Amino acid sequence: VLSEVIQAFSVPENAARMEEARESACNDMGKMLQLVLPVATQIQQEVIKAYGFNNEGEGVLKFARLVKMYETQDPEIAAMSAKLKSLLLPPLSTPPIGGAIPAS
Repeated sequence: VLSEVIQAFSVPENAARMEEARESACNDMGKMLQLVLPVATQIQQEVIKAYGFNNEGEGVLKFARLVKMYETQDPEIAAMSAKLKSLLLPPLSTPPIGGAIPAS
């Protein structure tokens, strides 16, 4: 199921929907939650409903909990879980060393 979810994100229509949502969010975490997360949830729901998961947000949460449970037991699931997370979350930029506060 996890590999099918990952594959669903590479379907051209879904990839375009995710890209559009990411561009609209402009790497703003609040906007990511408002714009990207719902699209990602819909994509996952389309796949997991065929496996008996609820077609609401609760189904995706249950699926995520199961993946988290099994990723500690199976390196392949752990790798696929990391891949899925990389599809959902923006790359984190690190602040410059020393931060924005000038030394006195």
